[in-house]
Amino acid sequence: MVDMRIDNAGTADRVLFIGTCRMVRYFAAYATLMMAVMLISGCSQAEPKAAELDVAQISSEELQEPQPTDVEPLPPEPNEVVPLVCEPNEVEVSAVVELPEPNEIEPVEALALEGESVLDEPNEPERRLAQSDAGEPNAVESSVTEPNETKGGPAEPNEAPSASRVAFHDKCAGVLGEFVDEDGMVNYKALRRRRLELKRLLEEFDALDPNEYRSWSSQDKTAFWINAYNVQMLNIIVENYPINASRILSIFWGPYSIRHIKGIWTDYKFIVMDEEFTLSEIEQRFFRRQFNDPRVFLALTRASLSSPPLRNGPYYGHKLDRQLDDQAKRFLSSRRGFSIDRDEHKVYLSAIFEPKPTWYGQEFVPQFSTDKRFKDQKPAVRSVLNFITQYIPEPDVSFLEVQNYTVEFMKYDWTLDDSSRKPY
Repeated sequence: MVDMRIDNAGTADRVLFIGTCRMVRYFAAYATLMMAVMLISGCSQAEPKAAELDVAQISSEELQEPQPTDVEPLPPEPNEVVPLVCEPNEVEVSAVVELPEPNEIEPVEALALEGESVLDEPNEPERRLAQSDAGEPNAVESSVTEPNETKGGPAEPNEAPSASRVAFHDKCAGVLGEFVDEDGMVNYKALRRRRLELKRLLEEFDALDPNEYRSWSSQDKTAFWINAYNVQMLNIIVENYPINASRILSIFWGPYSIRHIKGIWTDYKFIVMDEEFTLSEIEQRFFRRQFNDPRVFLALTRASLSSPPLRNGPYYGHKLDRQLDDQAKRFLSSRRGFSIDRDEHKVYLSAIFEPKPTWYGQEFVPQFSTDKRFKDQKPAVRSVLNFITQYIPEPDVSFLEVQNYTVEFMKYDWTLDDSSRKPY
């Protein structure tokens, strides 16, 4: 009995002891945890002060010591715009634009295979010359002063520049007036004795200031190149006069054909405004591409009997329309330019109207094409017929419009237009 009590008392003491130990352990753990929390909380409050101290120290040091220069900047963030900084006086090569020197003239390229020069006007508008009031045949110009004509009253504005252009065209008047007759025939024999005078005239075309030429109107520029072309053609013939004809070729061409002179349009060069030209280059570049007036081809001499007659005076810009209309009417009134065989129902046109690369029929299409008349003919022939109806008599116009006929191109006569051999 006693032993059981002792055992029970011992057991109770052990339970109490174990419980006490556990409470002490829990209390110690709780105290340790609280101390840790207080320590952590104290450190977090002390860190901002330390950071402020570090910033203050760094700011103080920055004021006292220079910053290092070898620190590389951080790369920009994606999509961040970084301003470009140009070095002082540094010019970006791609932004440099080369400006032409004052009065600098670019070289002129040959024919239609290369670019344009300052003499070209690729954007010049085409004019419907033949249908304007000023372009009617026999139109009277009341406001234009003829060369060497005295006009009363005070000088009109812009009259002085026009006078300088007229003065240049007048340089051709002496040679053309003295050696070309009313029929367009040329006294090459007499002109050969004065060929030095002809050379000096060609030098005038070389001596012309390009700046002055650029100030001219389109009409004056056209007149300039017509005169240059015709004077150079006279010079080529004079250099080869009398014609040295081949006996064999004379059987086919005749002894006085200019075809015995090789390379008239491609080999003989002359200088205009310090630039080299041939007759073919002038024709292609200015008359076919730039001025866009097919009447010009009736003003150019080909030094032959089938050619439109050479005028015995120069062309002038201020009366160019009237001169070209008169030239067209003059050529088409001759049997070498146009004729009708009513019995055979045939219309004969000069070979220069033929739509071939070596002739000029195709040049009339842009301005004179029509689909309302001459429907039986090809487009180029239609354009030529539409053109010539402005210069031929009314009965001939009526025949062309309502009759049935065929169009034939005449054989070209290359015999030299030499007045010393008249009549042919």
